[in-house]
Amino acid sequence: MATFNNFSDLARTMADTRAMQIADETRADERVQRTYEGSFIEGSEMAKLSIVDAAEKLDMPDPEQAAAAVDLMMRTLFDVFRDTRMEEFAADLAWGFVNSFHMVSKRVEGREDDAAKKLGEMARAFDPSEIYANELEETQLLCQTLEGCREALECMRDHAGEVYRAETGRPFSTTRGSKVSSKLTASMIEGADYLAARAAKKREQHNPTGPIVAFSGGANWHDHESLYERLDQIQRRIPNMVLVTTAQMKGCDAIAAAWAASRDVKLVLFRLDRRLGNRAGFVRNERITALNPVEAIVCEGSGVQLDFARKLRNAGVPLHVFRVAEQRPVATARRA
Repeated sequence: MATFNNFSDLARTMADTRAMQIADETRADERVQRTYEGSFIEGSEMAKLSIVDAAEKLDMPDPEQAAAAVDLMMRTLFDVFRDTRMEEFAADLAWGFVNSFHMVSKRVEGREDDAAKKLGEMARAFDPSEIYANELEETQLLCQTLEGCREALECMRDHAGEVYRAETGRPFSTTRGSKVSSKLTASMIEGADYLAARAAKKREQHNPTGPIVAFSGGANWHDHESLYERLDQIQRRIPNMVLVTTAQMKGCDAIAAAWAASRDVKLVLFRLDRRLGNRAGFVRNERITALNPVEAIVCEGSGVQLDFARKLRNAGVPLHVFRVAEQRPVATARRA
């Protein structure tokens, strides 16, 4: 804890801290605006949203208004419930808002994939007729329109997710499936999708490149400050790191996920393959170790964490071990 010899030192420190906060908020606002402007692009003057509807001249929403709407919607929800008996429900309701953007964007992505598949089939079966040319043009416009709408929805989802993280201290995470985006938040990718993408070389977004830092820990953990400090140290040495965790929804892994979201670090979630029964945790440890991490953090937990630490040591991975008994004491907050 910092000490101050006089009120002048304290005032200067407070002013410097506030200046840094304002600078961080300004950079965040600028990043949001750049993201919206890059996502709400009209690739064509015309838009087509279904194969049966005719093309229309429809504009995209104004990016500034869309950003303001998302911010107002999310923050108002938290503000209305704050310091009331319903405060504990705000996070669940806000999660639902973010998840709604996610689910709608996934449905649009499915329609986009169908249109792209049809476009590919038509390209392989060329027909010189005018009917074919018109249908090809309309299918391409449909695919392009849906792609633009999906990117806009993902942008709004990521913005809402960032507000959710700022208010709750936890990153938004879908209940199932992968959430991949290069917008505002870190890429959170299911382990199964990640392995499939590495094998198939499908898309760069599902195959994040960079040195891998592995992380695992028990579900009962309160000392987030020590973990944040160590992860910050590692990131300073490995700025392009990809964080791979064992994907528990509370405790150490949840703290690591929140850190990754706050630092905009790509995060890969390796969930258990329940079909493997009691072997699931140990097989997951083998798969993460096989990714050849350059460094790892293991916090004391169960036998799964002990097995993980052994595998990493045997593989020669530099290892940081945190023990339950060495945690800092729980800070007790007093209400004003």
